[in-house]
Amino acid sequence: MATSPDSTDFAEFHEELRSVAADLLAKDAAVEWPALVDAGWVGLEVPEEFGGAGATFAEVAVICTEIGRAAAANSYLGSAVLAVGTLNALRPGPTRDRLLSGVASGDLRCAVTLESLNFVPDAWGADQVLVVANGAVAVADLSVSPAPVVDETRALAMVSSRTVDPPELLQFDGDADAAVRRLHDRAAVAVACDSLGLAEAMLDATVAYAKVRRQFGRPIGSFQAVKHACADMLVAVSMSRQLVGDAVAAIVEDRDDAHVAASMAKSYVTGAAVDVVGKAMQLHGGIGYTWESGVHVYLKRASVNRSLFGSPAAHRRQLAHRYQSPT
Repeated sequence: MATSPDSTDFAEFHEELRSVAADLLAKDAAVEWPALVDAGWVGLEVPEEFGGAGATFAEVAVICTEIGRAAAANSYLGSAVLAVGTLNALRPGPTRDRLLSGVASGDLRCAVTLESLNFVPDAWGADQVLVVANGAVAVADLSVSPAPVVDETRALAMVSSRTVDPPELLQFDGDADAAVRRLHDRAAVAVACDSLGLAEAMLDATVAYAKVRRQFGRPIGSFQAVKHACADMLVAVSMSRQLVGDAVAAIVEDRDDAHVAASMAKSYVTGAAVDVVGKAMQLHGGIGYTWESGVHVYLKRASVNRSLFGSPAAHRRQLAHRYQSPT
């Protein structure tokens, strides 16, 4: 079921997937693992032979964006996006095949460490943690402890070895360095999708609020300063949407320059989301600083997204390096 994110043949399918995801998350933003499995989201990229849908990252990106729009607390990023992406990149074998089947059926929840053993998404409560290091994936006996962060919708954990026994090593199918780079790109773009969704949600909420909140006998949306602020938010969201779309397409098509598109999306979108939510809080006035509005949830999530899998500054340095003349 390989699809292109900009294919008109699948535009209707993506819109339907987006609508279904939005409806499910609207009922309960804290969707537990069994509900993610029942919805078919976990196995989207799992090959059909292992019980999955055989879809692509384009469909996963739709779900990531809607999860961000709802600021949903679930383990989709670590246990589906990262785990399935890592397993799909490995050579076929009994362990890999067993893990893929287990994830697709919902019997097994995995987490993946890509950058370090600190602040690993969704490792707490996972049945298996896969460690990507030294050009391979280690399946080891690990100890996991929660790592509290400002964003309560994210479950991050600290991971450490629990035994001195050598771990089982799974090899990548093809060039290991390229495979690891693709995993980092996927992670960065998945977080960018999440940030796009939460920025879109805050823009919609702010525009709706500006229409009904009245000051000096008129809606605050009629004031020029508010109009300009909303216009700035719209421009940021529109640019973010374009960059995310390009990055998702690059990953689906496995382009050689996918890391460029991923860094452009991660560096701009996650930073822009913080700015958009900040403006949303300001334009909501006093209520924006209360628990009632919920804006604080989005601001905390946007702030953590900005740091996950490379800060905007780190990704901009990678982009700038491409244009530096060799010395």
